[in-house]
Amino acid sequence: MTFLGIDLGTSGLRALLVDADGTPIGATERHYQATQPHPGWSEQDPADWIAALDAVMGEMRAKYPGFADLRGIGVAGHMHGATLLDKAGEVLRPCILWNDQRSHAEAAELDVIDGVQALSGNIVFPGFTAPKLVWVRNHEPKVFDRVAKVLLPAAYLNYYLTGDYVADMSDSAGTSWLDVGARDWSDQLLDASHMRRDQMPRLVEGSEAADTLRRDLAESWGLKNNVTIAGGAGDNAAAACGIGALNEGQGFVSLGTSGVLLAARDGYRPAPETAVHTFCHAVPGRWYQMGVMLSATDSLNWLSRIAGASPADLTAALGNDIQTPGEVRFLPYLSGERTPHNDAGARGSFTGLSTGTTQADLTRAVLEGVAFGLRDSFDALVATDARLDKIIAIGGGSASRYWLKLIATTLGVPLQLPGSGEFGAALGAARLGMLAAGEATPDRLIKAPDIQDEILPDDDNAAAFQDAHQAFRRAYPAIRAVQ
Repeated sequence: MTFLGIDLGTSGLRALLVDADGTPIGATERHYQATQPHPGWSEQDPADWIAALDAVMGEMRAKYPGFADLRGIGVAGHMHGATLLDKAGEVLRPCILWNDQRSHAEAAELDVIDGVQALSGNIVFPGFTAPKLVWVRNHEPKVFDRVAKVLLPAAYLNYYLTGDYVADMSDSAGTSWLDVGARDWSDQLLDASHMRRDQMPRLVEGSEAADTLRRDLAESWGLKNNVTIAGGAGDNAAAACGIGALNEGQGFVSLGTSGVLLAARDGYRPAPETAVHTFCHAVPGRWYQMGVMLSATDSLNWLSRIAGASPADLTAALGNDIQTPGEVRFLPYLSGERTPHNDAGARGSFTGLSTGTTQADLTRAVLEGVAFGLRDSFDALVATDARLDKIIAIGGGSASRYWLKLIATTLGVPLQLPGSGEFGAALGAARLGMLAAGEATPDRLIKAPDIQDEILPDDDNAAAFQDAHQAFRRAYPAIRAVQ
């Protein structure tokens, strides 16, 4: 028997096929794009997700004979996106994505309503789902009046796969509609944004069975058996399952488009005043917390476009041995910021430029700025009593040895690098598919990968980076004052 993990990302969909032992057999992917109709907006057509899924399944069927023995599917998806459906289950408008900032005013209004933070366990960030629906109500009332169901991206794929409106706890925790401690929709939170419980999908745990695959899809994909569809997970909860971050003291730093520092928690310990996100994990009785910066590798990619050099070439020019903090300072708030500032209007800046500033100086400043932003999240997590003695590093940015050494030194903790192979959201989703099909238990299946290397902090430069981080923190209020 085999199992499939689907990672529905912002830029593409990836599917990973594993065997009964959870060992990867093969993977394939398709890409699509987001659109930005106005500054600060970010949208996608859910039809692009379905087209990518159908293409991936066709390739899986053609390349891997074991695909025909599929028994379980788990879906992980980018969080917070508002996919609006009418009574017939048809999409009403493009999905408003996680990095869309249009609803910042609506988020601020919801955030100060009595009980909202206490029930949801979080600040109402502009990227969350609830303020998006208030924005639609204010600006697209005809669309709002036709909304019969609101689905997150992963739940929309579950709907396509099963014909049922069903979502998991980890993804739903990022809506500002879920009572994150009770793991259920909150009528009080729904009412605050003019929504109703009947507009929400049915809730299941991510490791539980949500439904079975539609028979017509199973036949068209050449599958022999009934296929269990797991509740699934938000992308970060799935990544935590993929790298084995299930228990207190386990976590990871992800250097992707955004930067994420995640800590698994054994209990529910919300701390919205820190701008840390507190969400349900993908398995029952567990939660996780994370700090999020909106522009991590996105900052390096931005510099790459300006400089006309690839990100790899920019970082390779720095070598592997970190230098003391440079004179040039970069604030990585190109798309606003979540942790710790919760400021959709924050913008990036370079300071300390001179006629002698080189491209390498700018690269160092960008890498340092992202590292300092992650240190802000680290400090916020520590304030909630999260324990992070060692952190696994994942994501595209982890290919830069210089950057990893810089982050380890700035955080003051070792970074561990997994061995070759799968360990991300797609593997986590496949593991959820296995759990939902009854093939394992979370404690046996959700294990950390083999570690091939460990990046230690540079103690000789630790004090200098501590001072530079404090200067970085002082710079934020200064740039806000002149905007």
